[in-house]
Amino acid sequence: MKQLLIEHIPFLHGKVQIEQIHKGYSSESKYIVFRDDQKFLLRTFDNKLYSTKEIEFQALLKMKEYNVKCSRPLEMGNLESQGIGFMILSFIEGDDASEVLSKISMREQFNIGFEAGVELQKIHQYIAPNSVSTWYERKFKKHKQYLDKYLQLNVRIKDDSRLLSFIEDHLQLMKHRPNLFQHDDFHVGNLIIKDNQFSGVIDFNRYDWGDPIHEFLKVGMFSSEVSVPFSIGQIRGYHKYSEPNDLFWRLYSLYLAMCLISSIVWIIRVKPEETKVMMDKIDRVLEDHEYFRLIRPKWYSEL
Repeated sequence: MKQLLIEHIPFLHGKVQIEQIHKGYSSESKYIVFRDDQKFLLRTFDNKLYSTKEIEFQALLKMKEYNVKCSRPLEMGNLESQGIGFMILSFIEGDDASEVLSKISMREQFNIGFEAGVELQKIHQYIAPNSVSTWYERKFKKHKQYLDKYLQLNVRIKDDSRLLSFIEDHLQLMKHRPNLFQHDDFHVGNLIIKDNQFSGVIDFNRYDWGDPIHEFLKVGMFSSEVSVPFSIGQIRGYHKYSEPNDLFWRLYSLYLAMCLISSIVWIIRVKPEETKVMMDKIDRVLEDHEYFRLIRPKWYSEL
C-alpha cells in the first residue's frame, strides 16, 4: 500500500519515506511522511467518506483562521481506482499527553490543561451551518437508539435505574443549546506535549456539531483518570479562570451519564475483549458522582 500511495499522490513524489502509525481506534490509516527534512501526516480513508472528510478539511482551515494549535490542512484528494481518499496535514511534534502527564509536576499538568481549555474555546468559535438540525433533535434521537440497544444487552450497569432516571429527568436541558463545531474526542490521548509544554490538538476526524459542553464528558471518562490537575486546568482554562455555573455541571453530568450507556453498547460491538476495562471506567465515574447524586465530580476541587 505504501508504494501505491507514493506512486499516485503527487505530494509524495521525489525522495520521501513513509511509516505507518499503528495506534488508536480509527478506521483510517495514518502515516508519517518524511520529506525535505520535514514531517507530515498522511491519512487515508474510504472514498465513500470523501464528502464528510471535505467538511473536516474545511473545519481545519477554520481552525487555522482561529489560530488553534492543531495540524494545518495541506492537500486532499482521492485515488478512485483504489477506492480511497487522502488528506495531508502538517505534523505536530511531541508525545501524547496521556503518556507524559504522570511524569511532570502537578503545576505543569494544570498549566497544560489550562492551555488545552483555551484552545478548546477557540475551536468552539465555529458555528454550525443552518443545514445542521438542532442539537436536541440529533442528540435525543441518538441517545434513544443507544438506550434501546443497551436494554437488550446481557451486560448492564449495576442499579442502572438510578442512572436512567437521572438522564430522563435532565434531557430537557439539551433544548436551545448552541450548535457549534465539536472536536468530539478532546482528551489526553489526542493532545500533544513537547518539552513539558502544550503543543497541539490532533485527530479531528470524529468532529460533530452541537453543545460545546458535550466535549467535557471526555474529561470525566478519560482525562481525569490520567491527571486530575490537567482536568481541572482544562475546565478553568475554558472558563478563563472563573468557576463553571450550575448549568455547566448539570449538562456535563447529563452528557457523562448518557455516555456510560453508549459506551457499553460501543465496546461490546467494537472491542468486546475490553469490556472489563470499560466497566471499570464506568464504575469510577459512578463513584465520582455517587450515581449522579452529585453533578460536580468528587475529583474537582479548588486548587
